[in-house]
Amino acid sequence: MLSNDLKLLVGLGNPGAEYEKTRHNVGFMVLEKIAKNNNCSFRESKKLLGRTCEFNRGIKKRRLLMPNTYMNESGKSVRAAKDWFNFENNQLIVLVDDMDLPLGKIRVRSKGSSGGHNGLKSIINHLGTTEFKRLKIGIGPPSIDQKERKSKTVSHVLGKFSKEEFTILNFLIDEIIICIESITSNNWEKITTRLNSYKHEH
Repeated sequence: MLSNDLKLLVGLGNPGAEYEKTRHNVGFMVLEKIAKNNNCSFRESKKLLGRTCEFNRGIKKRRLLMPNTYMNESGKSVRAAKDWFNFENNQLIVLVDDMDLPLGKIRVRSKGSSGGHNGLKSIINHLGTTEFKRLKIGIGPPSIDQKERKSKTVSHVLGKFSKEEFTILNFLIDEIIICIESITSNNWEKITTRLNSYKHEH
């Protein structure tokens, strides 16, 4: 079980100004808001191949990591962090975008395949296991038509949210942060249920 000693929150995305606020970077966006709420500044870490910050002390300490490796190589940074901080796989939560979920939905899983997501695929390869927690944030598909969806996938995930989408996303991020900040040694199942049943009220 995830306990009070949750060691690391990893947000997936691509580094660089041109990728800021794109759909593929929702993991970064959640961590940036958590950092802001806790007056925590990210700093570059060559050792961890990413940007990190930490806040709180003792068992409530939280570490945040945004890999600088680009999405397809995210696992290198996660593996470096695991080796350096010496934590177990179940003390990690990965925040990631999911095209198969509509915008406004969240899916939490304690293990599972990559679902075709290159960031998760890389982490699975570098950790050597599918057993780590992931929090998938719905960005919606580019099209319902499978053929069209395939041709538009890259431009969709690297595209920016519209103003209306951004409003929905902000509510979603706030809900995720409330839940993450309230994780204790025995409420992971409860939090999973809450996030999985979240519905954005228009």
